[in-house]
Amino acid sequence: MNNLRHLMSPLDFSTEELDKLFDLANDIEKNPAKYAHLCDGKILATCFYEPSTRTRLSFESAMYNLGGNVLGFSDAGSSSAAKGESVSDTIRTVSCFADICAMRHPKEGAPMVAASKSSIPVINAGDGGHQHPTQTLTDLLTIRSLKGRLDNFTIGLCGDLKFGRTVHSLINALIRYENITFIFISPEELKVPDYITDMLKDKGIAYEEVISLENCMPKLDLLYMTRVQRERFFNEEDYVRLKDFYILTKAKMQLAKEDMLVLHPLPRVNEISVEVDDDPRAVYFKQVQYGMYVRMALIATLLGLA
Repeated sequence: MNNLRHLMSPLDFSTEELDKLFDLANDIEKNPAKYAHLCDGKILATCFYEPSTRTRLSFESAMYNLGGNVLGFSDAGSSSAAKGESVSDTIRTVSCFADICAMRHPKEGAPMVAASKSSIPVINAGDGGHQHPTQTLTDLLTIRSLKGRLDNFTIGLCGDLKFGRTVHSLINALIRYENITFIFISPEELKVPDYITDMLKDKGIAYEEVISLENCMPKLDLLYMTRVQRERFFNEEDYVRLKDFYILTKAKMQLAKEDMLVLHPLPRVNEISVEVDDDPRAVYFKQVQYGMYVRMALIATLLGLA
């Protein structure tokens, strides 16, 4: 397979290629039976050096729904990494057993190293605080499927905007579309990094930085909530002080447009009150479903089967 293709970043696909991928994902959603045997005889290796329930199960479910099989490990301790094996050697070994690999690793750039040594397609399933491209594809597919477009809207990103890799990835993906306005809602300590606001300024893309969620609710077409992650803090006091800073409640939802959508990459801790789950605008569990469809489409595309 000389024209081997990997997915390291959402920007590895042009917007035209993303449209094709999302069309395929929507077709898979409508006609699952048509794709039930697409990957018969194919094997996906899930190499997860970092705990993950949702992403790993989504990849596994995607492969099973395409008729393929799955093998792999779910944390570094149960792999030869515990003995000191390098990522390069692991992927060369895995390439002998599988047709495609999804890799999550705590070190930025590890999946990129794997891809450079691999003889099978590698999908970055999250590396450090860096990229989480299949989450971004999930977010884009959810927006496109439910809003009918990926342009002309105002999106609020709320919570941990400093360390949240899903947020950084999504911003970088959305700036390729027309007329997007960003509203960054966070405490001072967790503001979006300067390199992102500098980039938006350079490109002339509208953005605001605010502290209050309530004040900007009426303006939003989309609200992307994130959790304040304990593991990203250097000390417990800062985490405890900030973790409840933003909680989306029914009362706050009353300030929003009738057709505003609430997305969340999950897992949620308490930043969205469970009373919001019944609101038709809360689409974070639909988002999980779209995540499986987009991973099915991605596996099919990288294996050259669709």
